Amino acid sequence: MRRWGPLITVCAGAVMLLLDVTIVNVALPEAAVELSATFTDLQWVLDGYVLALAALLLGTGALADRFGRRRVYCAALATFGLASLCCGLAPSPELLTAARTVQGLGAAGMFATAPALLNDTYRGRSRGIAFGVWGGVSAAAAAAGPVVGGVVTHFLGWRWIFLVNVPICLAALLLAPRVLPRSAGDSGRRLDLVGTVLFTLASGSLVYGLIRGNELGWTSPASVALFGGSVLAMAAFLLTERRRSFPVVDPRLLRDGRFAGISLAAITMTVAAYSYLLYVSLWLQSRDGLSPLLTGLVMAPLGFAAMVTALAKGKRGSSIRPRTPIACGLVFVGAGGLVMASAGPGPLWPWVLIGTTLTGVGAGLVSPLLASTALSIVSREQAGMASAVNAACRQFGTALGIALFGALFPHFGLRVLFLVSTGVAVTGAALTWVLLREVQQRQPKNTPADHVGRRQRSRS
Repeated sequence: MRRWGPLITVCAGAVMLLLDVTIVNVALPEAAVELSATFTDLQWVLDGYVLALAALLLGTGALADRFGRRRVYCAALATFGLASLCCGLAPSPELLTAARTVQGLGAAGMFATAPALLNDTYRGRSRGIAFGVWGGVSAAAAAAGPVVGGVVTHFLGWRWIFLVNVPICLAALLLAPRVLPRSAGDSGRRLDLVGTVLFTLASGSLVYGLIRGNELGWTSPASVALFGGSVLAMAAFLLTERRRSFPVVDPRLLRDGRFAGISLAAITMTVAAYSYLLYVSLWLQSRDGLSPLLTGLVMAPLGFAAMVTALAKGKRGSSIRPRTPIACGLVFVGAGGLVMASAGPGPLWPWVLIGTTLTGVGAGLVSPLLASTALSIVSREQAGMASAVNAACRQFGTALGIALFGALFPHFGLRVLFLVSTGVAVTGAALTWVLLREVQQRQPKNTPADHVGRRQRSRS
C-alpha cells in the first residue's frame, strides 16, 4: 500500500472527475421529471461543471505551488465529495446546478495537482508505470461516462450517479494524508490574483461561448460578446503576466515550442478521440436499435484498449523521445475515425467496435505522456503550473470538440464527424512530431522554466 497508495488515491480522483463530465447525460431525463426542470435547467447542470473545471484549473494549480500539492488535493477531494452529496440530495434544478458548479471547482483542484503528485512520488520505471496507469484510467473514465450513467440510473436511480462519489471521496481522503508526499509549497511565492481572475474570465467566456454557440448563433451579439470578451481578457492576461514576479503562467513557458507541442497534442487528442461519442451513442440507439446497455458494450473497447495500452507502455518504460509514441498514438486515433467513416449502409456497430478499439490504442499511447512530458519540460517548482495548463488544454479540447461536432452533426451526419476527427488527429500528429523533437523523458538540465525558477527563488 505504501508503494502504490499514492497512485490509487490519485486514480480515484481521476475516475470521479472524468466520469462526471459525461455521466449525467443519460440521467438527465429522469432528473428533469422529478425536479420539474426545463431544458435550459438541464443545460446548466452540464455546463456549470465543465465551466468551473475549465476556468479554475490554472488558479488551483497556482494554489498548489503556493500552499502544497497534497494540501490542495485533499481540499479538492473534500469539496468534490461534499458537492456530490449536495447534488444527490438536491430538491430543485437551481440547487443541483449550484452543487455541480462547486463539484467542478473540486474537480479542477484534483486535475491540476494529480500529475505533479505522481511526479513527486515515483522515479524511474515506477514513474512510467504510475503515469501509464493514471493515463489509462483517465482515458477509460472519459469514455465510460455514458455507460456507467446508464447502468447506475437504470438500477439505482439518477441521484446515485452523484452519491456513489461520496464513499470514494471519503476513502481517498483517509488514504491521502498517509500516502501522498508532503510538499510544503513555496511560502515566498505570492499569489497572482489579477492573473488568475483574468484567465478565469478569458477561459470561462471562451468555453461558455463554445458550449452555447449552436444555441445562441455563432454571429449573435451574445456570442460576439463572449468571444470578444475572452480575447480582451486573454490579451490583458498576457500583458499582466509579463510584469509579474510570480505569474500564474510563466510567459517564457508559453514561448517554449516543446510545451506548445504537448499542449496541442492534448487539445487534438481530446477533440479527435472523445467528442463524437455522444452522437455515436445516439445513432446506435436510434438507428441500429441497440439498448443503452448494448450501446455501452459496443463502445467499451475504447476505454478497455486505452487502459491496456497505457499499462503496457508504462510497464515497459522507455527512453524514447515522447514525440514518437504521441504522434503514433494520434495516428491510431485518426485511423479509428477513418474506419468508422468507411461504414456501409448496414448497421454501424461492427465498425464502431473496430474503430473505437484503434482509437483506444491511440489514446492509451498518448494520455500517460501528456502530463509526464509537460512536467519534464519545467522546473520542479512549476510542476503545479504545468499540470494545470496541460489539464486546461484537455478541457478546452473537450469544449471545442463538443461545439464543433454539435454544429456539424445536424447538417452532415456521422461520416463527416469521423472524417473531421481523422483530420484533427493527423494534424496533431504532424505538429507534435515537429515541435517535440528535442524532448526526452527526463528533466532537462537547462530550460527556460529553470531560469525563471532560479530567478524567483533568488528574489524570495
